[in-house]
Amino acid sequence: MKKAILVFLVFASLVSYYLLSPHPLAHAPVEFTLEQGSLRHAARKMQEAGVIGDALPFVMLARIMGKASRIKAGNYELDHPASPLALIEKITEGDYTQSKFMLVEGETFKELRKELDANPDLKHDSENLSDAQIDAALAIPASSPEGLFFPDTYYFAKGQSDFSILKRALASMEKRMGSAWQKRESGLPFRDPYEALTLASVVEKETGKEADRAMIAAVFINRLRLGMKLQTDPAVIYGLGERFDGNLRKQDLLTDQPYNTYTRAGLPPTPISMPGQKSIYAVLHPAQTHALYFVAKGDGSSIFSNSLAEHNRAVNRYQKK
Repeated sequence: MKKAILVFLVFASLVSYYLLSPHPLAHAPVEFTLEQGSLRHAARKMQEAGVIGDALPFVMLARIMGKASRIKAGNYELDHPASPLALIEKITEGDYTQSKFMLVEGETFKELRKELDANPDLKHDSENLSDAQIDAALAIPASSPEGLFFPDTYYFAKGQSDFSILKRALASMEKRMGSAWQKRESGLPFRDPYEALTLASVVEKETGKEADRAMIAAVFINRLRLGMKLQTDPAVIYGLGERFDGNLRKQDLLTDQPYNTYTRAGLPPTPISMPGQKSIYAVLHPAQTHALYFVAKGDGSSIFSNSLAEHNRAVNRYQKK
């Protein structure tokens, strides 16, 4: 009996020692990535990274603690040695390091894709897919993914798919646009939220100063109500695509194409950029004005006019000088 008790005490001491003894690190910090998979696979990855010794005792400990199925995928970092007990808590609580990805207001989907492809912390599942294939993968009903992703900062665990960013940004835009649409001013010339989003994308590209945003939105809305062409340069530039060399010429404004708002009335067929929350708000709560024209003053702000004669004077003053 005494022998059995002694054996038990020795075993308990060894277990306690293993539980609480940090494994020495060859260098610090140490990063290791755990993917979705089995506990054995995770333990082997940690052994290879040098944060634990033999993988088998670690696996047995996690199972005894009932945490074998709770491991969170992600990129983890250790800046000092940690005991097996501390490591189990770390990888089951999801205490992983995070990277961030910023979607910027006014950027196009093409620019967004380039930034996703260049991010070293993402898994590039979308890199070789066409826009149409990405649409299908995300179940996007629109004819184009342009403008459908909400510009914001998104945090993610290293090694996650770039689709995780796109899905979250898509869901965020749907939620925010839906909420904003429900609170919109009455009498706006939009048939659905997508049309409002399209105009918001134009306002985003036209706005040099935040104070002008609601006024610029109002000018375009007034034009839509009167059946006037929007005559917005950013839409023309978007339609030119690779043909745009940095200079918008008179011939570009005269040559018809789907996004030429000088030759075609109404909204562009799709958004032309990712609009932010303030541009969305502006088109759904425009300023109360009769203005039909605006021209950049050269300092980031615009001057607004109710008539063509006023507008021409403003052009002569601020752009032809």
